[in-house]
Amino acid sequence: MLPTPDTSHVPYERVYEPSEDSFLLLDTLSSEPERRFLHREFARAAPPPLVVEVGTGSGVVVAFVHAHARTIFGTRRVLAAGVDVNAHACRATAGTVAKAQAHHGQTHGVFLGSCVGDLAAPWRDGSIDVLVFNPPYVPTPDMPSRPEGFPDDPSPTQKPSFDDDSYLLALSYAGGMDGMETTDRLIGSLPQILSPRGCAYILLCAQNKPEDVKRRVRGFGPQWRALTVGSSGKTAGWEKLQVVRMWRDAVS
Repeated sequence: MLPTPDTSHVPYERVYEPSEDSFLLLDTLSSEPERRFLHREFARAAPPPLVVEVGTGSGVVVAFVHAHARTIFGTRRVLAAGVDVNAHACRATAGTVAKAQAHHGQTHGVFLGSCVGDLAAPWRDGSIDVLVFNPPYVPTPDMPSRPEGFPDDPSPTQKPSFDDDSYLLALSYAGGMDGMETTDRLIGSLPQILSPRGCAYILLCAQNKPEDVKRRVRGFGPQWRALTVGSSGKTAGWEKLQVVRMWRDAVS
């Protein structure tokens, strides 16, 4: 198994702590079948692939991909970046990546940074080759409401506010109806934001109705594919958590 990045510096009262879903993404991306897929698609690709994690939280996933680029992609010529609506998460991600890179000097790629933004909005359409998303997937009655006076760019030294910190953490898990309100927006944008060779790895839980999600992606057109490539196991016949790869099959 490849080493997991150190996130001991992360302020977990404001940033999502790595959990079962995070580790399932690590296991999936480094699994032999996915390494074969990514090697085939990108090891000799030009230009270098751009990997973007949406909703980085602690940065454990994008730091893992960046630190182990040569193993996962078959090349160190990999560009990685992160996006999160939480400025504290963006700062935490930078720290996690720096630690991971320092420990894997012979295998890491190139890290472009982590910026504040809504989903993939900071990136030009058609530029993302590998998108990774651990979304807020828990079904909730409503989406989180931004507290009055919430700062656009909170300082890391700012005195914690219970309402502000609760809002930031809610953003990481509260998914609204079927847990899919945020994920639906991202999936709907995949044909625009992914490059022609691009793929997306999106984590879903059973309540997100993953089979319906896969049918929706396949409905984008005859070249589109959606396949479950990672799973945390079953409870009462249901996959608890799944990682679904979504991509265009150029052979079709």
